[in-house]
Amino acid sequence: MYTQFFNLKQSPFSIAPDPRYLFMSERHREALAHLLYGIGSGGGFVLLTGEIGAGKTTVCRCFMEQIPENCKLGYIFNPKLSVEELLLSICDEFGVELPPQGAGAVSVKAYVDAINAYLLASHAQGRNNVLIIDEAQNLSAEVLEQLRLLTNLETSERKLLQIILIGQPELREMLARPELEQLAQRVIARYHLGSLSEAETGIYIEHRLAVAGAGAIAPFPRKLMALVHGLTKGVPRRINLLCDRALLGAYVENQPQVSRKILKRAASEVFAGQDGVAGAGVGGKARAARWPLVAAGVLGGVVVSALAWQLTLRAPQPAVQGRDGAVPALTGAEAGAGARTGTAHVALAATPAIVPQPGSDSAAALRQLAGLWGLALTDGEPCPTAARANLRCLQAKGSMEDIRLLDRPAVLKLHDDPVAPNYVLLTALDEDRATIAIAGAKPQTLSAAALAARYDGEFITFWRAPRAWRDEVRSGDQGPDVDWLAKRLSQIYDLPKPQENQPLDAALRKRLTEFQSAQNLKADGVAGPKTFIRLYQLGGVQEPRLR
Repeated sequence: MYTQFFNLKQSPFSIAPDPRYLFMSERHREALAHLLYGIGSGGGFVLLTGEIGAGKTTVCRCFMEQIPENCKLGYIFNPKLSVEELLLSICDEFGVELPPQGAGAVSVKAYVDAINAYLLASHAQGRNNVLIIDEAQNLSAEVLEQLRLLTNLETSERKLLQIILIGQPELREMLARPELEQLAQRVIARYHLGSLSEAETGIYIEHRLAVAGAGAIAPFPRKLMALVHGLTKGVPRRINLLCDRALLGAYVENQPQVSRKILKRAASEVFAGQDGVAGAGVGGKARAARWPLVAAGVLGGVVVSALAWQLTLRAPQPAVQGRDGAVPALTGAEAGAGARTGTAHVALAATPAIVPQPGSDSAAALRQLAGLWGLALTDGEPCPTAARANLRCLQAKGSMEDIRLLDRPAVLKLHDDPVAPNYVLLTALDEDRATIAIAGAKPQTLSAAALAARYDGEFITFWRAPRAWRDEVRSGDQGPDVDWLAKRLSQIYDLPKPQENQPLDAALRKRLTEFQSAQNLKADGVAGPKTFIRLYQLGGVQEPRLR
């Protein structure tokens, strides 16, 4: 509802687990490392606990994407089950075939025998099995004991079933009971996921706003970050709830930024009666109650506008091209609904072949990419020519997810023809779909999986470098690049303005490393292109994005 008011592509603080908004703090990375260590060590149980909304599901999703190919994964998210129901759920998750039974219920022994036979057959084929149980604090002591017995099957090197328990802090208390001591002794890795620090809270909010397309004027001033952290205790889900309601309040009051008063009023509404958050008072409650009512009044106009927008999308429109024949990046609505006439839309279920046109080499694709930056490259090699306009080429290797996190159009190398590689310009990418532009042809919208299947793993993109840019900024360096870096990090962490012409010392390097870790970058304290790209994005610099 407020997205158009703040010039956002979508709501930045939805509590839905959208991978585009993935934010991994240092604690989340440590938790992920513990899970990966657990399955690599061949042990029995791995334990991950954390407060409600701390990001356990986020870590679990990242873990599930990184398990080795020889691992079969089972996931149980509703563990309020009896022993028999749990065993049946495990059989369903791993595809264990149960022997035909006569009349009556299947016995626990029949379930266990079938699971053991499956685990032995998997081991003989060189495959491992990992069972994840979410909300594990709801497991009964009887069920936990049955899980322990399932891990008794082992070889001389490893358990044949590895179990990851994910739950709230009371799960740790459960495992400390004397009757569960045998299970507790089989936990080979355990981690408690804490909340975000005040600095990480600010970076988290800026990250989500940047992904949602926030401009130079951020809806949340940095001076409010301490208050946001205090009201939410650094818990990501609480941050999302508070910030979403605060943006709604600013929208209703026609304010371009959230104020301290609006933020406190939002907290009194979403956290009413929780953790000592005070009510807003009679007047405050009455005004806070008006936010949803006013918003509901606006909703009718929003619906009418949405219907008009849909009708507009269906009307034929002329194809539009940018300078030098470059096709402008599609908006989210256009990429998702197929709005622009002249764009070839491909069914997501299909995996059509990408048919490159003559001349679809890297130079042609880079000239298209330069057009998105407002630069016409007609002669010479694109990268050296663009560098004279202070537009640098970043040639890198990475997955489609890496490109999505980088959030900018890029030229992808395809392996359709190993002798003469083909190149396409990626202009839009979400979890399911991608839009590509091919030299001399209409843009195509196709499934992200279809493009990933042909992607070679190498990409090229442009970025604006500081005028005196060297290859990278390291410890001991001094000059304009270091000054800009220090100033930008001080703004992000709400620190006093640094002095100019100071070297990149230990304190600045530590701050840089913390920032890199929070942004899913290589945390080595060396500021390369990707670090500068992210700093520019969080600063609201208007640059082409993957929309």
